[in-house]
Parts: sequence; structure tokens; C-alpha cells
Amino acid sequence: MGITVIGLAAAAYFWGADGFGIVLILSVLEISLSFDNAVINATILKRMTPFWQRIFLTVGVLIAVFGMRLVFPLLVVALTAHIGPQTVVSLALDSKKTANGLTYAQHLDAAHPAIAAFGGMFLLMIFLDFILGEKEVRWLGWIEGPLERIGKLNQLSVVTSMIVLMLSARFFAEARAETVLLAGVAGLTTYLAVSGLSDLFEESGSAEDDDEDGNDDGSGDGAGVKSGATGKSALLVAGKAAFFLFLYLEVLDASFSFDGVVGAFAISQNIFQIALGLGIGAMYIRSLTVYLVRQGTLDDYIYLEHGAHYAIGALAIILMVSIRYSIPEVVTGLIGVAFIGLALISSLARNRRLAEADSA
Repeated sequence: MGITVIGLAAAAYFWGADGFGIVLILSVLEISLSFDNAVINATILKRMTPFWQRIFLTVGVLIAVFGMRLVFPLLVVALTAHIGPQTVVSLALDSKKTANGLTYAQHLDAAHPAIAAFGGMFLLMIFLDFILGEKEVRWLGWIEGPLERIGKLNQLSVVTSMIVLMLSARFFAEARAETVLLAGVAGLTTYLAVSGLSDLFEESGSAEDDDEDGNDDGSGDGAGVKSGATGKSALLVAGKAAFFLFLYLEVLDASFSFDGVVGAFAISQNIFQIALGLGIGAMYIRSLTVYLVRQGTLDDYIYLEHGAHYAIGALAIILMVSIRYSIPEVVTGLIGVAFIGLALISSLARNRRLAEADSA
């Protein structure tokens, strides 16, 4: 709330009433469209120690605000338009200035196919690994049960993602097929690298804990403890494992924010207004993430994790389709809210049934 007051006051001081309104709108949009992001982040953050949770709220916020909302768009324009950093900065500071016949916002829009392919593949892998993996709790059993059995095929999620990428490049990319393929492969590689390293160090950390406790068979307080819908280890990770989980969270946040950063130029052409508005919204989402972890909300409402993953799958498909077709952000946001809402209602109904069974 303090940052919100300071940010809105700064917007009013530098840009007047119009700037105040734009920053407020961008903040509200970022918050309202990112609830699924908060839930997914919470499923990962609850596996990290309080120290790394604080890092997520401090260093992570700086990366999210200044890195993703300000620096990242500049880098994307520089790389995709093949223009120098100084020219990109001058384009960003002057919304009417052009380079190669395009303004900064137009250059960023032209880079959308590559951005969408990278983010779409990263998010699709998250969804597929969840829906094809074994879960202790199922929400939509008639879908999740058969998919879990199919998911026993090795590397099925990677094969499925590559098929989606090739079809997207064929039917949506038109003349940008090569760019879409390269960006999609980069997104897939990033997911496999960060997720794989995180799992590797997490497993080695659990094994070290078992050795110290004399529980080499995994039957003690260590690696055998499972929790949540995905059956992840209940142990809090630290060290290298936590660091790679932190990187994973940052890339995940980036994948969620790609579309919002590009779409924000429909509201404002001022990169500082966009960074401030989206940054305020990002702080709320991260605070909500930590709140969900500390309140144990995901354990109380057990289907929220499922709903958030289904929302991620929908967002991944929307990103791939948006390579060719324009899809309003409100559609993306409403789909995410719908999945989260249905999962919450299902969780409440389940809790009520359990309470009635206990009382009986």
C-alpha cells in the first residue's frame, strides 16, 4: 500500500491527472489478470525457506519491475529489430520517433510472435507436466485419470509441446515461421534447463539430509514426505535448489507478463508509466503469493492448484494463437479467473462434504 501511494503520487506529480489515471488502470489490470500467476507461484514458493521467500519479495520484485517491465522490452526491440541500444532508448523515450519506419511500440508489437512462442512453450510445459504427472488429489478425474496413465510414456510432454510448436509455426506464423520455431525451442529449452537443475539440486539436498539423519532408505523425515496435488517433497529447499527455483519463478513471471507488457502500449506509450503501473500490480501479486503460502490457503482449498494450471494451459494456447490472431487481454483474464473461481467453488464443496462426514 505504501508503494502504491508513492507510485500514484509520483504519477500525478510528473504526468498530472491523466498520468495518474493511466498508472491506476495499468495497476488494476495487472492485479486482476494475474491471480492464476499468484496461485502457481505459491505452489512453488511454499517449497522454499522463509529466507528465499523474502528474496522473492525483494530482489524478485526489482527483477519483475525494472527487469521485465522496463529493461526486457528494450532488449527485445534491440534484438528483433537489429538496432543499437542507444537508438532503442531514444525510441522508447520519444513515442513519435521512428527507426526503420516503426515507432518503439510498433517494433515491440512486431516482436510479438517471438515473445508469444517463447512464453507459450514455457507455460505449455508447466501445464503438460502437471496434467500428465501423478497427482495425489484429482479435480476432474474423468480427464486427469486417463491423462496420468498416458503420461507414463517417457518425455510425452516434450513431444506434445514440439508438435504444438510445429503446428503453430505452420498455421499461425506465416512468414515468421523460423522466428517462431527458434523462440519456441528457446522457451522449451529454458524450461527444461531451469526445472531440471532445480529438481537435481532439490533431490541431492534431500539425499544429504537423509544421510545426516541416517535414513538412507528415505523412510524418515526427509524425502519420503509428500504434499499437495503434485506430490512434491514437503521439505523446504535451500541453497542451490532454492536458487534455481527462484530462477524458475522469475522466468515463470516473465512468461505471464509478456502479453501484458506488449498490451500495455494500447493504454500508454510512455514506458515509465507502463513500468510504474505494471510494477505496482506485480508487487500486489507477489504479496498475494506470499500470503497464500503463509496462510496455507493451497492446503485449505486443494483444487486451486489445479485451476491455476488449467488457466496456464489456456494461456499457453492463447499465446500461440495470438501469433496470428489478436485476442483481447480481457478474454485471457476472464478465462484465468473462471478456472480459479471454479476450482475455489469445488474446494469449498469438498471441504463441506468432509466436514459433514466428520460430524456424522
